[in-house]
Amino acid sequence: MAERIFTGLARQAQFVLRGRADVTQAASAALGLDLALPACRSVQRDGLAALWLGPDEWLLLGPLGQQTNISEMLKSALASMPHSLVDVSHRDAAFLVRGPNAALTINAGCALDLRHAFPAGACTRTLLGKAEIVLWRLTLEEFQIRTPHSFAVYVRDFLDLAFRDAV
Repeated sequence: MAERIFTGLARQAQFVLRGRADVTQAASAALGLDLALPACRSVQRDGLAALWLGPDEWLLLGPLGQQTNISEMLKSALASMPHSLVDVSHRDAAFLVRGPNAALTINAGCALDLRHAFPAGACTRTLLGKAEIVLWRLTLEEFQIRTPHSFAVYVRDFLDLAFRDAV
């Protein structure tokens, strides 16, 4: 039997940031990440990542245990601006799907064209089977899937079955 191509990932600090252009600029300066991203793209630096999920929404990821530091940096930088910053570090389970069959495995339950229209660095909310996920393409053969804990077993089993069918 072929080696399984997905693994569960350790929890991370995870925030949802919402705000207008001034929030984007101030948060970019505070984090050292340029959040002025094209639609459905991501940026990473020094263990931090930002995923563009909507015109005024970013999913921010960092090392677990850094929630207070990230939160304080952003609260200070954004204090005078209307925004929303919510710590959702407890919310999701994450999986890393990697290898030459990664896109094929995910496409068993995801309608996105992962072979031609979803380059490295792309990210979006979508469905995997019946589960809501955030899909993030890290490299040509490596994806991260984030899903609420209540869907984690379903997503794991779906990936396992899809992988067995793909090989």
